[in-house]
Amino acid sequence: MNRRGITRVAAGLLAVGVAAGALAGCSGSSSSGSSDGKVTLTWWHNGNQDPLKGLWADVAKEFEKAHPNVTVKVTGYQNEDLQKTLIPNALRSNNPPDLFQAWGGGELKDQVAAGYVKDISADVKDELASIGPTASGWQIDGKTYGLPFSYGIEGFWYNKDLFAKAGITDTPKTFDELNADIAKLKAANITPIAVGAGDKWPAAHWWYNFALKDCSPETLKKAQSKHVFDDQCFVKAGQDLQTFITTNPFNEGFLATPAQQGAGSSAGLLANGKAAMELMGHWEPGVVGGLTADKKVPSWMGWFNFPGITGAAGDPTAALGGGDGFACAKNAPKECVELLKYILSPDVQKRFAESGAGIPTVKEAASAVADPNLQAVLKGKQDASYVQLWLDTAYGTTVGGAMNDGIVNLFAGKGTPEDIVKGMKDAAATE
Repeated sequence: MNRRGITRVAAGLLAVGVAAGALAGCSGSSSSGSSDGKVTLTWWHNGNQDPLKGLWADVAKEFEKAHPNVTVKVTGYQNEDLQKTLIPNALRSNNPPDLFQAWGGGELKDQVAAGYVKDISADVKDELASIGPTASGWQIDGKTYGLPFSYGIEGFWYNKDLFAKAGITDTPKTFDELNADIAKLKAANITPIAVGAGDKWPAAHWWYNFALKDCSPETLKKAQSKHVFDDQCFVKAGQDLQTFITTNPFNEGFLATPAQQGAGSSAGLLANGKAAMELMGHWEPGVVGGLTADKKVPSWMGWFNFPGITGAAGDPTAALGGGDGFACAKNAPKECVELLKYILSPDVQKRFAESGAGIPTVKEAASAVADPNLQAVLKGKQDASYVQLWLDTAYGTTVGGAMNDGIVNLFAGKGTPEDIVKGMKDAAATE
């Protein structure tokens, strides 16, 4: 999952004096143990496109300016590669990045249990007070191992102009209404929905949302805490998804389509008017803005939550969401924590909000969310009576990986709804 309105970021970056002032609270001393006192920090993130790529690069330069003894080597990677391969392999090696992307939940819990992550509890008390309950996803057994810089929910990002062309006057409130709108879009020769199943996780999120609307919040909470998947609603989620796929709502070649890189990605199809919708997280406006011809977030973008399923046990207002954060490797120098604290400073968080790349977590930056798209997501989050953390993040690497594999197989016509649940149960039994 990635992020991006560069002109607004540039305006914020002009305030170098302000940035330097915010940095003044950070110590410039070194704990590297090198004879010359020099420290090199490696920082891996998933902002591989602007505006987030540029923002993080500037944050690194600002930190170096305030800490002359520190060099920050910052690199952005594609989210899928970072989360599923690069970070896990690096943490198991003897040379992990000092500061790395952390999604919280069961994934972080597994990393902490393996001894890969630094306990930063004593150093981030002010930041925790500003972030509030959202930080709980990065805490294990009362200790803090990371901080979220963005948190939001996902839903359908849609092209208002294409909806109007198809005669759709309002966003769907039920899944039956969504199906009716898809039929109208097809009748107007418009591809209804883009999905980048080639990157796997966008396909998985479809099952997550069906489970969210088929299962009660109580069932979902029990599944997260105890890894119990006996309720029939989990099979029903796969059945509903399987039925939906047979209606051909997606772009041609969706099984090989990448998610968020290039004009041919699912986000690119939405950005360039070749599809009417994409189910994606709160970072989508920034991604789409980076893929349009003028590199601006389109005025036609709108958002609505995944609609409820009539007669299902799930809460129709429930939302699926999560956040992006950073954690420090267990043996990272103390300057890593100082860099993390700077990223969570009000100045940087306000610039992050102004960029349109996501929704900030510190309360001092909330007023900087001016993008109407992100305001819509904020309202959606406020209207949701229950917010479920991304299921693969919530369930951890073992169960989450088995679940995602089963969902991808279902998308490809190589698996069944029952296979998904069986894989989850079998994986849970190994823990």
